[in-house]
Amino acid sequence: MNGPTTPRGPVDSSRIPRYAGPATFARLPRADEVAQTDVAVVGVPFDSGVSYRPGARFGGNAIREASRLLRPYNPAQDASPFALAQVADAGDIAVNPFNINEAVETVEAAADELLGAGSRLMTLGGDHTIALPLLRSVAKKHGPVALLHFDAHLDTWDTYFGAEYTHGTPFRRAVEEGILDTSALSHVGIRGPLYGKQDLTDDEKMGFGIVTSADVMRRGVDEVADQLRQRIGDRPLYVSIDIDCLDPAHAPGTGTPEAGGLTSRELLEILRGLAGCNLVSADVVEVAPAYDHAEMTTVAASHTAYELTTLMARQIAAARETGSKG
Repeated sequence: MNGPTTPRGPVDSSRIPRYAGPATFARLPRADEVAQTDVAVVGVPFDSGVSYRPGARFGGNAIREASRLLRPYNPAQDASPFALAQVADAGDIAVNPFNINEAVETVEAAADELLGAGSRLMTLGGDHTIALPLLRSVAKKHGPVALLHFDAHLDTWDTYFGAEYTHGTPFRRAVEEGILDTSALSHVGIRGPLYGKQDLTDDEKMGFGIVTSADVMRRGVDEVADQLRQRIGDRPLYVSIDIDCLDPAHAPGTGTPEAGGLTSRELLEILRGLAGCNLVSADVVEVAPAYDHAEMTTVAASHTAYELTTLMARQIAAARETGSKG
């Protein structure tokens, strides 16, 4: 049996300027330009589930533009992710902006197709509503998954204006549907006012542990990452990142900003601390470029997606190496 082909990497920025050509994620090939995609970077331009400022439908392409500056070697993880696995840009999932239920179904079906073809997903939102159909799809393949959720907000509320599917409700729905491993659920970056103390009580009953942004500041990223790794164990892990987990000083371009958030350095270091976890897919959502300044938010989001992609690529390469020795 022939081994895997050498992955096709980004456009050579020493020959073609970074600002030239189409803005695929990290200037990588499109999925239709390669035989097999190990990690599919896919956009979901949807923000009909937001409760405050709209604009996250433009987030995916803005992240792609900011990702032009990413380079092929990641020194923080001592890895060249695009040489370890075939990462490719799978374009956007075109969803109905006027019908949330239909949009959720469309995202789930598209994710099923990509996962069924053997890819892991690195999804660029879009608002946080899309996490639910993505989790449904991942759970079909892996069973109930551990969830690591970076956010200023819990996103475990019941409804908004009677609507069950919004950007504030995906993880309550996911718990109700049994697609999460309730022994391994964590929020990181939580802060700000709530509707009432019952919000925290309900969240705890669902199985979530909370690491607030103040906890990260006081305890440090190494201790927090160690705690998260212990909670996750060897379970299949899904990471969902609302960019508003970052302080507005680092990510002003989002729909529901809250003061007192993580720094981009803290977020990236915690993600790097997840090496060894079984990361099966991830998303970065709620980037609303209309409120951004000097691409601050999209740069942070592109680097976040880069770290997640590196984690997945390292795991794919390690699994292949183990398989080749078996």
